[in-house]
Amino acid sequence: MTFTLNPEVAAVLAAAMEHGGPPPAPPVGDVAGRRVALDAMLAYFNNQAQPVDGKVDISDHSLTTPDGATLLARWYRLPSSDSRAAVLYLHGGGMILGSVPIFDGPVSRYVARTGVPMLSLEYRLAPEYPHPVPVEDAYAGLVWLAGHAAELGIDPGRIAVMGDSAGGGLAAGVAIVSRDRTGPAVARQILLYPMLDDRTTTPDPHIAPFAGWSCDDNVTAWNALLGPGHEDREIDPAAAPGRLADAAGLPPAYIEVGQLDIFRDEDIRYALTLSQAGVPVEFHLHPGVPHEYDAIAFGADVSHRAQADRDRVLRSL
Repeated sequence: MTFTLNPEVAAVLAAAMEHGGPPPAPPVGDVAGRRVALDAMLAYFNNQAQPVDGKVDISDHSLTTPDGATLLARWYRLPSSDSRAAVLYLHGGGMILGSVPIFDGPVSRYVARTGVPMLSLEYRLAPEYPHPVPVEDAYAGLVWLAGHAAELGIDPGRIAVMGDSAGGGLAAGVAIVSRDRTGPAVARQILLYPMLDDRTTTPDPHIAPFAGWSCDDNVTAWNALLGPGHEDREIDPAAAPGRLADAAGLPPAYIEVGQLDIFRDEDIRYALTLSQAGVPVEFHLHPGVPHEYDAIAFGADVSHRAQADRDRVLRSL
């Protein structure tokens, strides 16, 4: 037996290929080419194919980091909701691309469906800002959110960290940093096909034909964040949580990944690392789907099931 794509996901991808042809595949190391191609694709699927939910109030705030940078922190709230929980949302993009506006759609839809407000942070990207800048920015976002709890009408004891892909890796990293620094409490870490381990650099022949984020993309991204040769060095687990040895004391986790995603094995291992340290974990492995399947084939049954699980976890905060 070999893997096959989920039929609904396959149909959407086939239609996209007929309309626009195969997506570009920039060479290893080409960050600029990936930004052009993938930012446009994410913006389309996130904000045009599925519009931003107009019921959600969106306001922008400025956050100053310890090193003096000013970051956009965008707050999404459903006026009709009385939820006092909150989420720090960290967008995907391999640590090298993506932005808060590109993820307006997904964040606003989470808020509209669950009533849980979210703060989406414009963390700085590699290679212009390598580790530890992105995770320190993300941690500054957590500190800001907890520090403005009264103003925002939320309970500082009910803050979760959440992200997709690289944002999922940053969310896991923020949970580690806050534990190690005795920082703001994190109620839950919600990790959607998270990018966790810098050593995922060799293609899996069963996954490679379906990978929406390839090993070439992954090598480019981790080299941008950590510099070449990182696989053979000791790496801070806040940068690559897949390197974490001691998970004791981390918050409960929700983790999901597709079986045709190059992050599959590292996400399974991380669920085990947390579980073996006594951290409660809910884990989902979705067969037949690649990276970012839910954005691309948002109408597929598997995407609806994943969204229902995420919404359930958010409402439980």
